[in-house]
Amino acid sequence: MGAQDGPTLINSVQRAMRLLEAVSAHETGAPAKQLARETGLPLATAYHLLRTLVHDGYVRKLDDGGFILGDKLQTLQSTGRAQALLSRVRPTLAALRDELATAAYLTFYEEGEIRVAEIVDGPGTPRVDLWVGFEDAGHATALGKSVLRELDEEARRDYLSRHHLADLTPRTITSLPELLRRLEAPPMAPAITDLEEYSLGTVCVAVPVYSGDTIGSLGVSLPSNRLSRLPEIRERLLPTASRVTRGLSLTI
Repeated sequence: MGAQDGPTLINSVQRAMRLLEAVSAHETGAPAKQLARETGLPLATAYHLLRTLVHDGYVRKLDDGGFILGDKLQTLQSTGRAQALLSRVRPTLAALRDELATAAYLTFYEEGEIRVAEIVDGPGTPRVDLWVGFEDAGHATALGKSVLRELDEEARRDYLSRHHLADLTPRTITSLPELLRRLEAPPMAPAITDLEEYSLGTVCVAVPVYSGDTIGSLGVSLPSNRLSRLPEIRERLLPTASRVTRGLSLTI
């Protein structure tokens, strides 16, 4: 390859990025002519690019003709922040997986739902088969029950009022009074378990974590024939959860 060879760059993408940078510099918006002048783009090119960015939600056109950043960029910013936070704690989850020879999971309670944020597994530590989504199985998983236990009473009852206690295995708790009783006084508190309630042949244990004010849970899954290891695993999960919470609470 010659000395002048380099990566292939798409000029239209570069122009659109320059326009976004220019738009972001004006909190109250700027007209297309000004943005074209600041970016060195022909006015017609700036108009075409802005029209595309508005159509896709990256830029919003104001009634006075000015342009400001759109909602989709705000979503990307939030997603990027979440990805950066997870990248901080992923090595901790991987170390937990290797130490305990189990798959490791991280969930959060967001917008009224329990969602899996990260799973760290491997060839020798496979994840549980997520045959039912966690949003519909909070009552049957250690991760979900850990989150439910941390919620205040009003938020917990709101969640449970919106989610049927589906009978996933013969061991799933489907009685609301019984579920609430077990959430109040789990034998391994603050850890909570799933003893083949989500999937036969698999047991799980989870403990609470926090990302700022957001409640989450850290847990592991293992074959039911390793049930006797749960107390040992609990003792390893607790300090790891503290490290995860510290990592998630650092300001980006």
